[in-house]
Amino acid sequence: MMSLSPSKRANLRDVARAADVSVATVSRVLNTPEKVRKETRKRVEEQIRLLRFVPSAAARAFSTGRTRVVGALVPTLDNAVFARVLENLENGLARRGLALVVATTDDDPIVEAEKAQQLVNIGAEGMVVTGITHNKAFTKLLDRAELPVVAISYYDPSYHIPTIGYDNRESARLAMDHLCASGHRKIAVLHGPLHFSDRTRSRVDAIGAMKTDAELHFFHTDVSIEGGVRAVQQMLSAPVEFDACLCATDVIATGVLFELQRQNIKVPDDISLMGLDDLPISSFTNPTLTSVRAPVQQMGLQAADALADWIETGSRPQAICLPVTLQARQSTHQR
Repeated sequence: MMSLSPSKRANLRDVARAADVSVATVSRVLNTPEKVRKETRKRVEEQIRLLRFVPSAAARAFSTGRTRVVGALVPTLDNAVFARVLENLENGLARRGLALVVATTDDDPIVEAEKAQQLVNIGAEGMVVTGITHNKAFTKLLDRAELPVVAISYYDPSYHIPTIGYDNRESARLAMDHLCASGHRKIAVLHGPLHFSDRTRSRVDAIGAMKTDAELHFFHTDVSIEGGVRAVQQMLSAPVEFDACLCATDVIATGVLFELQRQNIKVPDDISLMGLDDLPISSFTNPTLTSVRAPVQQMGLQAADALADWIETGSRPQAICLPVTLQARQSTHQR
C-alpha cells in the first residue's frame, strides 16, 4: 500500500495509483459504480477506505459537470419565519441529493443582486428568492445564467419567476375581518418598512383598501421585538384610544405584548392584539397570540421539490398558492 505524509490529503490520482487503475475508473466508481466490474470496483473501494479518501465537491463538479448546490436568498436569519422555511427547504433538497447555500439580503435589491452573483460564481444549479421585488441587475443575471429560480413567500401567477407561497393580502384581510367581526372600531396597524418588502406592502395595502367603518391608524416600526416596543410608545402618544392593535408580523406583536404588559395595559381586556404569520412562540405567550398562519413549512418543502424537478428534468413549475388560516387565541375578544 502506498503511504502519504500525515499532512497530505489523498486525491483521485492517489487512489488510482494505489488501485492500479485510471483516474477515470475511480471517478466511475464514485459516480456510476454499476458501470464498473465488480472486482475492479472492490479494489478501488478498498483503496478509498485505506487512504481515507473523501471526494471534494470541486473534484466531483469537475468530473460530472454538476455541483448539486442550490442557493437561497432571504432577507434575514433573525426571523423565525425564514428559519422555518430554510429548515424545510434544506430537508426537501437533501432528499433529492442537493445541498443548500444561504445568503442574506436585508431586503435590499442591490445586496440581493450581489449575493446572487456570488451564488452563480460557486456554481449554484438553481436558486430560491424571497418575494417579487428585484432590481434589473438581478433579473439580467438570471437571464444570462439561465438558472431555474422560484420565488417564495408570495403568490403571483403572472410573475415571470414561478411563485410558491401564499396570498399576503388575504392574510391581512382575514386578520381585519376577525377584529371587525369582534366589534373593534379603533385599530392601530403596526408594520415594518414598505420600501423593499413586497410582503409587508401587500398586507398594509390590503388593510387600507378594505371597506370598513373602523378607524385605522398606521404606525411604521422595525420588524423586531424592540420595534414592537417602540410602536406601543407611538400608539400611546397618539390622540386616539385604540381598542385593537394589528401587527403585520408576530415578531412586532410579541414586542407590543411585552410593552403593553410593562405599561399595565391588559390584553385583551383593555386592547386586543393580533399578529400575522403565526410563529411558534405565539402559542406560548401569555395570553396566547391570535394570528394568521402562513404555511411556511409546506412552502419550504414544495419549493424544494419544484426546484429539484426543474433542475433534474427541465420542467418549469407552475405557481402554487398555499392557504392561510386564522388562529384565534386569547389575545383578542368580543367587545
